[in-house]
Amino acid sequence: MAFLSSMNIVASGLTAQQLRLDVVAENVTNSTTTRTEGGGAYRRKMVVFRSETGRDTFRKAMAKAAYGMAPNKGFDTIGGVRVTQIVEDPTPFKLVYDPEHPDANEDGYLEMPNIDMVKEMTDAMAATQAYSANVTAFNTLKTVIAQGLEIGK
Repeated sequence: MAFLSSMNIVASGLTAQQLRLDVVAENVTNSTTTRTEGGGAYRRKMVVFRSETGRDTFRKAMAKAAYGMAPNKGFDTIGGVRVTQIVEDPTPFKLVYDPEHPDANEDGYLEMPNIDMVKEMTDAMAATQAYSANVTAFNTLKTVIAQGLEIGK
């Protein structure tokens, strides 16, 4: 049932882009956080994706025919995208002169998060567009499946 694999691939894209939007929202929310549990200002987070490639059905059939058994379990994965990690942006903090702030250093400078709102809005727009593309692919797949079921009538 290849259409189920296709749905899983689209669903992995939807899930990954939703997490990306969640991370962008966290960054925007913490854009003025000067004190964290780990100490210092909040550091921008970024999502790292990895593509997952599954073994196609033709290869599975060939492996079964050649070896008379099921192919390696390691290749039995479906394709899609996976979030491998959420990393912190290593760019330096912004320094703002505010000697009255309780988190200011001895020179009166305050470390502000390394969050650039233009980058965050760009990431949010890109994630929204990718999410929308996955929804379109899912709806197209649903239409194809429905029309395929109509053939049997």
